[in-house]
Amino acid sequence: MFSKFQNHIVSRFPFLEDKKLFLAVSGGLDSMVLLHLIKQLPYEIAVLHCNFQLRGLESFGDQSFIQDYCDQNNISVFITQFDTEAFAKDYKLSTQVAARELRYSWFYELLETENFDYILTAHHADDNLETFIINLTRGTGLEGLIGIPEENDRIIRPLLPFSRDEILKYAEENGIEWREDSSNASNKYLRNKIRHDLVPMLKEINPNFLNAFQKTQSYLQESQVMVEDASIMIYQQVAKEEGDDIHFDLKQLKKLPNYKSYLYQWLNEFGFLAWNDIYDLVDGQSGKQVLSSEFRLLKNRNTLILSPISEMSEKEEFEITANDKEVNFPLKLKLCNVSHIAIDANKAIFVDAEKIQFPLILRKWKEGDVFYPFGMEGKSKKVSKLFKDEKLSLIEKEKIWILCSDNQIVWVIGIRQDDRFRIENATNRILKIELES
Repeated sequence: MFSKFQNHIVSRFPFLEDKKLFLAVSGGLDSMVLLHLIKQLPYEIAVLHCNFQLRGLESFGDQSFIQDYCDQNNISVFITQFDTEAFAKDYKLSTQVAARELRYSWFYELLETENFDYILTAHHADDNLETFIINLTRGTGLEGLIGIPEENDRIIRPLLPFSRDEILKYAEENGIEWREDSSNASNKYLRNKIRHDLVPMLKEINPNFLNAFQKTQSYLQESQVMVEDASIMIYQQVAKEEGDDIHFDLKQLKKLPNYKSYLYQWLNEFGFLAWNDIYDLVDGQSGKQVLSSEFRLLKNRNTLILSPISEMSEKEEFEITANDKEVNFPLKLKLCNVSHIAIDANKAIFVDAEKIQFPLILRKWKEGDVFYPFGMEGKSKKVSKLFKDEKLSLIEKEKIWILCSDNQIVWVIGIRQDDRFRIENATNRILKIELES
């Protein structure tokens, strides 16, 4: 196995040469074999061990086992302890998800603080199969069936081509000691139930099932590459990126024979779950929307608009004092006295400085806001009616800011100035307020 492993890691991961490598080691069979293999190769390594404190004294036994092994083999080791159950309770996570979050957060923190390059984990072929089955039972797209990636950012999994039987045989032949995790014997967890009951049945049906599965998964991976290539090509025809938003042209989208698959491919990374609702948006009423935790998909006439959900409260207000010449947040505004006015395509207004009362207030628009649009000779208008006339989408409306003086609207920023602050023949001082991009 060592020769096979050495050839695999040199050919598949040549970029690891001269790099500093962390090994995630639990003390179990898989990670101890990985450690035994890697330390025979010319890499600079250190061990990472997490004590999740989920198995009482057994967890601390694992910690002591790792510490003693590294001391005896002159290997640097980093050990941490987590109150995993408290973390899971505080953040309403399952124990397994909580452990994963804690583990990888700590891993990436150490990569930076200790100036290491990569982290190696001991996931193997049977882990890959179990993950495939778990995803299959929960319902997944193609990306859920292509398996655990060998390389994911700075995480490397060099044991993925090897089966659990190969790893066990290597450990026994080389006298490698390891710790048994008592929780692995319990069918409390779905993965264990699959490992103990379902996978042996599949291997009984076909003794070469694992090899057959790996071939199937390689075909799926090739198919995924084709899907991604096609997705990129069609995206360029259908989508237009505007700032933080993405606009999907529904007329172009509906020409596709299977547009739902493309929508899934483009949107699945944004955390959406209600896929049927998303597909219904295509023929739904304008103004309907579907939300994920951080993003919104809005139907606006012949367009689907994907945008991040703003975290800024609509109640937030920002003061602009008479001494402020520039404002950099939440918008970039520039204020200056000028001697004449010019037309500037809604990016600037010119007001009678003596009609302005500081501090000016910059805030989001609210339902019920009324102003007197410039050029309408003293007639009032609701800001919401202005938006309707301008045919603004819900997302565009939410981005609009209002500039006020003494509770009176001076400017619906970027759209229309208020007539009450206009320049007149008797004006002595002209204030220019400019929106900078």
